Amino acid sequence: MQDYDEATAFLGHWGPFQRSVFFLLSASILPNGFGAFSLVFLTDVPSHHCLVPEVNLTQEWNEAIIPIKVVNGKQELSRCSRYRLDVVRNLSAQGYIPGRDVNLTDLEQEGCVDGWSYSKDIYWSTMVSEFDLVCDEQWKQPFTSTIYFLGVLAGSFISGQVSDRFGRKPVLFATLAIQTIFSFVGVFAPSWTVLSIILFISGLGQISNYVSAFVLGTEILAGNVRVLFSSLGVCMGFALGYMMLPLIAYFLRDWKYLLVALSVPGIIYLPTWWFIPESPRWLLTQGRSEEAKAILRRAAKKNKVEVPQNLFEDYNYAGPETETKTDNTQTKERYNVFYLLRSTNIRNTTVTLCLVWFTVSIGYFGLSLNTSRLHANPFLSCFIAAAIEVPSYISSWLALRYLPRQVSVIFVLLLGGVSLYLVQVVPQGLSSLAIALEMLGKYGLTACTALMFVYTAELYPTALRNTATGVCATLSRVGSCIAPFVFELSVYLQYLPYILLGTLAVVSAFATFFLPESFGRPLPQTIEQMHKRERMKCPFITRKELSKSVVLHESQF
Repeated sequence: MQDYDEATAFLGHWGPFQRSVFFLLSASILPNGFGAFSLVFLTDVPSHHCLVPEVNLTQEWNEAIIPIKVVNGKQELSRCSRYRLDVVRNLSAQGYIPGRDVNLTDLEQEGCVDGWSYSKDIYWSTMVSEFDLVCDEQWKQPFTSTIYFLGVLAGSFISGQVSDRFGRKPVLFATLAIQTIFSFVGVFAPSWTVLSIILFISGLGQISNYVSAFVLGTEILAGNVRVLFSSLGVCMGFALGYMMLPLIAYFLRDWKYLLVALSVPGIIYLPTWWFIPESPRWLLTQGRSEEAKAILRRAAKKNKVEVPQNLFEDYNYAGPETETKTDNTQTKERYNVFYLLRSTNIRNTTVTLCLVWFTVSIGYFGLSLNTSRLHANPFLSCFIAAAIEVPSYISSWLALRYLPRQVSVIFVLLLGGVSLYLVQVVPQGLSSLAIALEMLGKYGLTACTALMFVYTAELYPTALRNTATGVCATLSRVGSCIAPFVFELSVYLQYLPYILLGTLAVVSAFATFFLPESFGRPLPQTIEQMHKRERMKCPFITRKELSKSVVLHESQF
């Protein structure tokens, strides 16, 4: 009995058919890079203060009516209060001079009852200035991003099931259409509530599109090309879209124009429906073998190879299953999410991995969403944060090929955690150094994101692999939902967000010491094989034990 890869080996690995699928599916990830971090600009908070209506005030009182407050050691105009307008108007009419005849600290203050005046130095308009998401409504600003990521979380639950039911290709294009349409519809949202619902649906479409493209590519491509697509092709497509975002936002400073522009790539991509095939693997599982054969015949014609006459005649439609034969009978045991907590070994592995996934997600999205605050030019900051992902993905790909998983994960987590810790000791005058350290922290967490997908899959047996990866991914989405609020903690202590993220990274690195190594070892097929894997019991070993481990390691080569 042949499996799919053996049956389709006649196509080769890197012909014109595979190249077109590789690059078209990688390009489909571009809108995900746009959408995920467009919130950096859409929800950015312009400088603002209370609006002062046009009344008869002297120039001195016009300049003094907004109180001065000290924020992080710097003086700035109060964003949420002003001196009572009726009192100031009376004092101005009587000819009093603020600061000379009147002690301003004795004057009563009031809220921004007439609205706010927003600076247009950087943006013409954002969601914040459109719906006044400031002062008492300020909590809605980070919560807007959280709602988007809640949509991503919901999409993570349903995308796989919908794709298994209706096919990879229809779901890919349907969710791409959802993402495109709702990005455009957001322009006409009459209120923050309606806009939040639209963003939730857009987030749902975004992750579903991403997952469908990822699965479709891994099922069509084979061998090293499949590995290259899943590790670099998808990630680079996302990073390229992310890097294009600040360029588009630089020329379109109004949030509505930006949303319209971000919906255009989806419209341009829709005609590729006629160039991207359905997954033949999925068609075979649905009993639609003739459609699968037709796709492979077109692929063979494109690659200029001959199709075997007995294509799929000796094919194992069931594929590799987690079935075991005992006493000449077949039994299949089904595992659910609760099995991850049953035994001590699996429970410890699961809890540790969930901690690492959560840390990486909250750190990655927290730092990415904070880029508009790093520098006076938010567009430059966002581009740097996007560009740093390219070396992160390349280095993680190289690490996956040549370095042990445990060492790689620990290194990048410590690199990220220590870099974030050091931000607080940088002098105020060296802002460039602080930005460099934050970007180094993002580099480490981004690289860890790519490593964890592979490391998690290699630690679990076949029966639990998909369930465990799904649980860890869900925890990471919870982290992304919390991430928008992390840097709001700076109102209590300026460097508290960096301390929190750095602590999580260092604790996760220490916890990784107790995970088993999987590099260069066969994937566990059964629960028993997972239990037999060695894990580090103590980070300190004797010289004798070290010598013994070196001898054993050398004997394997």
